[in-house]
Amino acid sequence: MRVAALVLAAGGSRRLGRPKQLEPWGRTTLLGHVLDQVRRFPVEEIWVVLGAEADRVLEQVDLDGVGVVENPEWAEGIASSLRAGLDALTRLSKADAALIVIGDQPEIEPSVVERLVDEYRRSRGPVVIPKYRYVWGNPVLVDRSLWPRLMSLGGDEGARRLFQAHPEWVREVWFETLPPRDVDTEADVEELRPRPPFA
Repeated sequence: MRVAALVLAAGGSRRLGRPKQLEPWGRTTLLGHVLDQVRRFPVEEIWVVLGAEADRVLEQVDLDGVGVVENPEWAEGIASSLRAGLDALTRLSKADAALIVIGDQPEIEPSVVERLVDEYRRSRGPVVIPKYRYVWGNPVLVDRSLWPRLMSLGGDEGARRLFQAHPEWVREVWFETLPPRDVDTEADVEELRPRPPFA
């Protein structure tokens, strides 16, 4: 069963005030770091949805081996990026499922994705969600059969409400760690950015 990672990285970074995709992060940028993590995931394809500052991202981020989808409606919110990305996968990919990755969450471990993919292949459940202690988090694995439902969403809302309305779709995988954090503010950058090694 073929899995494609879909990295949503089109947002305008309003709270940070500068493009978070290009924020220096170790030896690369925040988006570059997230893509390096995704390259370690057990997936067969990697796609990224770009929007705000797309030209600069294309110039400055290593997108080798990554399919690029541009979302001209990025200002609407995350639902527009889901639509654009899943539309591209529907037309261009043979994947059976999409692993939806948020492009500003730098701390997702490959071991988390391994367990999600294992559960998907074992249960054939249409939605596999990590449950970090008591709350749902990311990334989320969605079977191709549900992509049209996600493409009907609008505004700045992800698919969580849809999944809550259909618990029969959902398989949870429990983790004892806290959910991965977004990089939204200056404080997030300071707390989450990798520290240079001591000399």
